[in-house]
Amino acid sequence: MVFKRFLHIILLTYSLNILLSCQSKDEFLWQEGDILFQDGDCGDFCDAIRAVTSGYDGRDFSHNGFLLLENNKWYILEAISKGVSKTPLDSFLTRHLDTDGKPKVMVGRLKPEYQHLIPTALQEAKKLLGKPYDSEFDLLNDSYYCSELIHLSLQHANKGEPVFETPPMTFKDPDSKEFFPIWETYYAKLGKAIPEGMPGLNPGGMSLDAAIEMVYDFQK
Repeated sequence: MVFKRFLHIILLTYSLNILLSCQSKDEFLWQEGDILFQDGDCGDFCDAIRAVTSGYDGRDFSHNGFLLLENNKWYILEAISKGVSKTPLDSFLTRHLDTDGKPKVMVGRLKPEYQHLIPTALQEAKKLLGKPYDSEFDLLNDSYYCSELIHLSLQHANKGEPVFETPPMTFKDPDSKEFFPIWETYYAKLGKAIPEGMPGLNPGGMSLDAAIEMVYDFQK
């Protein structure tokens, strides 16, 4: 009986030590308002986006979302094909994995001078849930693409002053200087002219913006 109790204590102590050893002192801590940059797999569209804008540290990003804490659970506010959506963080992280099973995601964080904007910006983004995806990439209509959702939410929180830069967009191959065929086909189907030179932003460019710093890479 004494031996069994002694063995139980030894096993319990061993299990506790294993548990504690698995908790890294450098474990990443989420902050509401973090911006998650994702390297998605969307064929020729993603290739065209990557070709015109390289992201932070040379990474390729084709999508991003805004981190929200609600009822003690983490969600991503994002604009995807079905419209502006609230996605569980775990679902977002496992959407695109590398060959080692790691999320193809980096985390950006607004610099201290912009942190006070986050609560209002998230409330503004939540008001847009259900709005359609902006297939035209037009900052002035009532639909939203991924980086536009984050940009406009923060701009509204900042009393109309933009936090992120919106440089002229390009849909041209940087080598040939011609439009990527996929964009010609895409906009022809929409019956719209390609908005070459119009203001806009994409995840790669946003990851390099002076307003944020990149704080975590899930692939490292």
